[in-house]
Amino acid sequence: MSLDLSVDRSSPVPLYFQLSQQLEAAIEHGALTPGSLLGNEIELAARLGLSRPTVRQAIQSLVDKGLLVRRRGVGTQVVHSQVKRPLELSSLYDDLEAAGQRPATKVLVNTVVPASAEVAAALGVVEGSDVHRVERLRLAHGEPMAYLVNHLPPGLLDLDTAQLEATGLYRLMRSAGITLHSARQSIGARGATAEEAERLAETEGAPLLTMRRTTFDDTGRAVEFGDHTYRPTRYSFEFQLLVRP
Repeated sequence: MSLDLSVDRSSPVPLYFQLSQQLEAAIEHGALTPGSLLGNEIELAARLGLSRPTVRQAIQSLVDKGLLVRRRGVGTQVVHSQVKRPLELSSLYDDLEAAGQRPATKVLVNTVVPASAEVAAALGVVEGSDVHRVERLRLAHGEPMAYLVNHLPPGLLDLDTAQLEATGLYRLMRSAGITLHSARQSIGARGATAEEAERLAETEGAPLLTMRRTTFDDTGRAVEFGDHTYRPTRYSFEFQLLVRP
């Protein structure tokens, strides 16, 4: 590891936190790429003139965030940077690409099904009528990131499995001439079911982020209803809050 690391002993910010912030920034900006090995704690402590417990605390804070992992016989290794998704109308595929996460997709289901009451209400179609259902597993750096279930009204666009695995759903919509305009979205959390845990490489009952979104085009037509689950160690939503005048 050849990083320009330093600590300011005159700062009120704890030394371990200064170090962990610099390491986290290096991961976020790609200076430390997934798979990179961090120097051992003794070498890092000697280099920065810090105590070994201080360095260990800094590293442990990033292990707790899921950015580093300790592997026996290998050392401390960078896992990935967490994707921080802004609350705007963008796709997970685009957000992963923008974060340098090398997205990949496995299509699990691509079929036509009768619309449930919930799906029918979201898409403005008759309950029991045909809708397109797509289930995908989104990965980054080969690791599962999210499980995505989407329903679309019939005849909206050709949902080819190979294309769905090559790019994002919103890109396919735009290329078909659909202008995405707005969305209604809710975010929550719950424990993983056994099936979700297996798909996302988590344990049953582990916390998952959830997101439901109904997306509308520029004519006000509902073009997609998404029900997604995310691994919170790999993913977060960012908000900008303003004071109401």
